[in-house]
Amino acid sequence: MKQIEEISEFRSSPELIEKLHKHSIAKSYEAGSVILNENAHIRFIPIVVKGVMKVFRTEEDGREILLYYIKAGESCIMSFLGGLHNETSKVRVEIEEDAEILFLPVDKASLFMKEHPEWVNYIFRSYHKRFEELLETINAIAFKKMDERLLVLIQKKAELIENNTIVITHEQLASELGTARAVVSRLLKQLEEAGIVRLGRNKITLM
Repeated sequence: MKQIEEISEFRSSPELIEKLHKHSIAKSYEAGSVILNENAHIRFIPIVVKGVMKVFRTEEDGREILLYYIKAGESCIMSFLGGLHNETSKVRVEIEEDAEILFLPVDKASLFMKEHPEWVNYIFRSYHKRFEELLETINAIAFKKMDERLLVLIQKKAELIENNTIVITHEQLASELGTARAVVSRLLKQLEEAGIVRLGRNKITLM
């Protein structure tokens, strides 16, 4: 659990780190696993130790849209806020890359707000980062063309795994962008013809 000790806000508080280890449940997940569904009751706050999670929101017509990613050392602020106010989840959280996660009970997360200013700083930093990412998502949907959004998504995924080749289907990309698979396939072909990407079987390589 070395990654927990490396979180900047926790370094000055060995007591908080000890409590996180003591009260949390550690679990491992494979890519594609769903750890939280929409409308589910929130009993634990996830802190990513290793790997990557992604957070989705489902539209009224059934389409999904990717809101943001959660990397090692980060937490899902929407889970925290929902659990704090005893609300059900407004999002679905899925594992993007094989992950190890600490699940902190909601009551302990709330108690730490009173006992540890380092925990408060961590939560506010997480909130600030997620808010900025949500603004970027809204801006992209409102003002960017689909080909721009697709390329940014591919670049983001490559950055997360530190590899220019990502393994993903056109259907998965379409789901994360909230569009049709045929649209993604057409745009990927255009990107390939422009020499920006190289397409393979369920693989995309940034050139």
